[in-house]
Amino acid sequence: MASQAAEVEHPRKAFGWAARDPSGLLSPFNFSRRETAEKDVAFKVLYCGICHSDLHMAKNEWGFSTYPLVPGHEVVGVVTQVGSKVEKFKVGDKVGVGCLVDSCRTCQSCSEDLENYCPQYTLTYGAKYKDGTITYGGYSDSMVVDEHFVVRIPDGLPLDAAAPLLCAGITVYSPLRYFALDKPGLHVGVVGLGGLGHMAVKFAKAFGAKVTVISTSPHKKEEAIQHLGADSFLISRDHDEMQGANGTLDGIIDTVSAFHPLLPLIGLLKSHGKLVMVGAPEKPLELPVFPLLSGRKIVAGSGIGGMKETQEMMDFAAKHNVKPDIEIIPIDYVNTAMERLLKADVKYRFVIDIGNTLKPSS
Repeated sequence: MASQAAEVEHPRKAFGWAARDPSGLLSPFNFSRRETAEKDVAFKVLYCGICHSDLHMAKNEWGFSTYPLVPGHEVVGVVTQVGSKVEKFKVGDKVGVGCLVDSCRTCQSCSEDLENYCPQYTLTYGAKYKDGTITYGGYSDSMVVDEHFVVRIPDGLPLDAAAPLLCAGITVYSPLRYFALDKPGLHVGVVGLGGLGHMAVKFAKAFGAKVTVISTSPHKKEEAIQHLGADSFLISRDHDEMQGANGTLDGIIDTVSAFHPLLPLIGLLKSHGKLVMVGAPEKPLELPVFPLLSGRKIVAGSGIGGMKETQEMMDFAAKHNVKPDIEIIPIDYVNTAMERLLKADVKYRFVIDIGNTLKPSS
């Protein structure tokens, strides 16, 4: 377990909810944010999505959590103050912050607008800034972030729905674009129909693709086709169904974070097909090589997106009315929401109403 972080007293008082230990239980927490530096944007947090990684981090399931830990990297709000050298934002603007709040800015990845692949990126919470202070996330009343890592929320996109786009949205949008699965007429598979999967269906459809959902849960078929607009549905445990669809998909976005077999998925791909992993199973998956050779198929990975692409994704979502399905909750429901998330009991993303329900403890 990571040692408790030494709390540094910054000038700006802040309030949020934090986990104190690997029980993951969240409770009210007073802390502080830095003053707004010349390139910083300060904003009042109005909504914050709950990502599955918040649950992993709160419980230290990845082994690098530092307590107290304030989760939240799907954060939206309204600008309250800007530094003297801020060029892109002004007070009153609607903004968001995703998984990153800093990077080195000098490596090849950073120079190519791929800050998400910078070896020295700084996560929005549970990480350390260059000055050694701990980053705290969006389950809080305010944020102070360098303008480079702030995204503009376009008019016409509701703030509550914009929140999950900052992680779930960009995580599936980026591979669809990079691996050229964003062309009308292509046939794209989506494995898993949760927070990420339902966004993959919506973005792929907005790009004009034909979409097949691949799931272990037969009861999700009606939801996938009737509500989310998928074209077809495969039960991954049904051998005959899967065999019948062999060689039909141009690409697959695999959002599942549990252990699962890759061989049936590789079989679904056409020659030159791409299986892109965006889920993060804790245990290694078996990768049979022979099926890759017969068809020059690719198994790849993708993680969130750079800042330029995240803004592009947000603008695309606003233009094409791509919005996540959300359940809005008050902050004091957050521990129950985490329990429900563990059981996949949400369609499809919890969003905390920070602005109306987070009240400082006396």
